[in-house]
Amino acid sequence: MLPDLHGFGPALAAGTLMTIKLALSALSLGLVLGLLGALAKTSPYKPLQWVGGSYSTIVRGVPELLWVLLIYFGTVNLMRGLGEWFGNPELELSAFAAGSIALGLCFGAYATEVFRGALLAIPRGHSEAGHTLGLSKGRIFWRLIMPQMWRIALPGLGNLFMILMKDTALISVIGLEEIMRRSQIAVTSSKEPFTFYLVAAFIYLSLTVIAMVGLSIMEKRANRGFRRAMA
Repeated sequence: MLPDLHGFGPALAAGTLMTIKLALSALSLGLVLGLLGALAKTSPYKPLQWVGGSYSTIVRGVPELLWVLLIYFGTVNLMRGLGEWFGNPELELSAFAAGSIALGLCFGAYATEVFRGALLAIPRGHSEAGHTLGLSKGRIFWRLIMPQMWRIALPGLGNLFMILMKDTALISVIGLEEIMRRSQIAVTSSKEPFTFYLVAAFIYLSLTVIAMVGLSIMEKRANRGFRRAMA
């Protein structure tokens, strides 16, 4: 028997769509930051190592909720100044943009360590073989290193994405109407917290299962050529 949602079904569906958009936006940013952070930490140059290490240490040392609040409220004066410069004094960072940046920043810090571990797991001889064949550093990275690094890092990145999807609930504190925010509104109106929080839990669980299936398919595809070579 389906629960009575008191007409909040479409609102919860819209919140689910917003959660998916937020998670994918943060994932896109986080993957870029994580890759750059890993390249910096494995660089032979000390300043880059320091930058990469500082980024992953500082971001991982502060709770995600605080990053959400700091980015959302800390950019008020900056955005206002930019708005006045461009003739729009009401310019501000939206809750969606702030949430995407905050979660992407945090995801990237953890992904930095995942990518770094994957890079270190690749034998140095593969790069040396590329140099022997006369390949440029860029071609060596994208054609030889990147596919192997992606295969090794994929399980860890998948786990981080599961956490990221649940962390999207934190963005409700700055007013973004994702699943938790929509559920809270429904609870306030209907006075049935158990029903709507249970529905929210089911939605998060469903998204997690879908993500797990997608991750499994990606892992099989990434390991396809590797398994043939090992056979």
